[in-house]
This record gives sequence, C-alpha cells and structure tokens, in this order.
Amino acid sequence: MNLWTVFLTGLLTGGLSCMAVQGGLLATTLVQNEEDRLRGIATKGRAWPILAFLIAKIIAYTVLGALLGIFGSFFRLSVSTQVFLQIAVGIFMIGTALNLLNVHPIFRYFIIQPPRFLLRIIRRQSRSGDLFAPAFLGALTIFIPCGTTQAMMALALVSANPAYSAIIMFAFTLGTAPVFFILGLLTTKLSSLFQTSFGKIAAFAIIFLAVFNINAAAVLSGSNFTLNNLWKDFNCTVLSNCSGQVLAKAATPVSEATIYFNSRGYSPENITVAKGSEVKLNLINNDGEGCIQAFVIPKLNIQKVVRTGSKTSLSFTAPEIPQDLTFSCSMGMYNGVIKVI
Repeated sequence: MNLWTVFLTGLLTGGLSCMAVQGGLLATTLVQNEEDRLRGIATKGRAWPILAFLIAKIIAYTVLGALLGIFGSFFRLSVSTQVFLQIAVGIFMIGTALNLLNVHPIFRYFIIQPPRFLLRIIRRQSRSGDLFAPAFLGALTIFIPCGTTQAMMALALVSANPAYSAIIMFAFTLGTAPVFFILGLLTTKLSSLFQTSFGKIAAFAIIFLAVFNINAAAVLSGSNFTLNNLWKDFNCTVLSNCSGQVLAKAATPVSEATIYFNSRGYSPENITVAKGSEVKLNLINNDGEGCIQAFVIPKLNIQKVVRTGSKTSLSFTAPEIPQDLTFSCSMGMYNGVIKVI
C-alpha cells in the first residue's frame, strides 16, 4: 500500500468511520465551546476546537507510527512471519468491517477497547472549558482508535521502518482531517447518520482493502493462487489471450539478468532460467522507495535490501524441477516471476 493509497483511505473511509467513534467526544467539546460563547465567555471561535483537536491528533498518531515502526524493526522477520502477520492484518480488517455491519456480536472482539479509567479521563477533559481541552482530547484519541485506524496501525507495525511507519500514520490521519473539520460542527445533529449510513460504506471499503492485503500475503509466500494469476488464467482460458504466457515459456533462458527498481515496480517482471543452472541477478534501485527496497524470493528464502540509489547482486541455483519462482517486495505489493524451464 503506497502513501497515496493510505491518504485516500483516510480521506474516503477513515474520516467517516472514526467520526462515528470519536465524533461524540469532539461534539461534547464543541457544545462546551458554544455554551461558553453564549454566556459571553471569550472563545477562539467555532473552528478553533476542531483545529486544535486535529493538529494534536495528527502529531500524536505520527509519533505513534514511529514507535510502531521501531517495535516492528526490532526483530528481523522471516518471510513466513511476514506472511502470517499480513494475513492476520487482513483477517483483523475483515473482522472490524463485519463489526461495523453488525453481522454478529462475536465481531465486537475485533475492536480494541481502552481501559475504563482512561475513557473517564477523556470524557471529563472533553467537557472542560479549558482552552487546550480539544488538543488534549485529540492527542488521547490514540487510545480509542476506530477500526480503520487500527488497520493502519497494523500496517505501520508490519512496515518495520520508524520513518516510513510515522509517514503512514501521518498520511492516514491527515486524510481524515477534512471530514472531521467539515462535519465536526454538524456532528451533534448528524452523528446517528454517520453511524448507520457511512459506517456501512467504511465497512465495505475495509473489506476491499483486506482482500488485497491477503492477496499481497499470498504473493509474498510465493503462492500461485493470487488475484493476478487468477486474472491471467481467466484471460487465457476465457478470453483466449495467452500471448504473454506463451512468450514467457518460449523465452531463451539466461544465466545473468538485471532487475531495475522504480516507483512503479520491478523491470523486467519476467525472467526465464534453465533448471539446475547457476543464476546471477543484478539489482539496481533507481528510485524505488518503501517496501520495494526489500527484494524477496520466497521459495528460495532469499531476502535482499537494496536502498534507493544503490545496487547489489545475488546468486542462486535454480531448482531442478520446472516451476515459477515469484519475486516481490517485502509486503507483496510489487512482484514478478522467474520461470524455471
């Protein structure tokens, strides 16, 4: 998932789903601010509480993202562990969505609940007339994240990079800001509408993202049962468009190849080698950032980090049995195939 996708997730679904969870607390602060204004007490205006809430929230979640990245990078995860974590994240996202849809009471266990004493502190502070009460409340929302936010927190943890994890949470929380700002003043009247209508929209969007997250885990595991392969098989079987697969099978095997990393993925995406041969891959990262820097061949248990602007090489012996060896980034978002013939 790239940062634009993270931002759009916050903009299109995160703001709506989080508004249903955190909107009531923000509304209480807004009501208190409005009451102070009507009593003649000087206030910063109607927009100030929302701005203070959002700025503090963005800062808090950015720091939280960095901490999650530090925790995730503390251990060097094996490919199998990364696959397990990504599948767990996908299942968690689906459980969160099913809870939003009220499918069954059992799915309420997918929502992380903060300690009751902390909830009492947050609610008490939200009713305070203190100038910094909205900011304090915004910072403490890290302890009552909505379902979509929890999914982004899991993504930040799996990324295992403090800087990138912090940017993930910053981009997501920034994406939620417009919805909070525009609808903040109206939440006291429309909170029930957010809960029923927009909650369902957010739920289906989370399921959509979860499917792609689980598919990425399948790619990372080296499995041939992925959405991309299913589409290729459908394209060949039903639409009789098999030219790409035929060309790949007919390609001349090589003993050395160069793979370039860029912002769109790996190039070339298909390499053909002979079974049992010694193969050398030259890896050149021109401008690839994020998870694409981690080059993985799951079936051979090969992992190689190639930082942006650097290059390296690796060698391996091709299997004796003809097969497809998937190579991908550390999150299964970008991939290609080494065909052993």
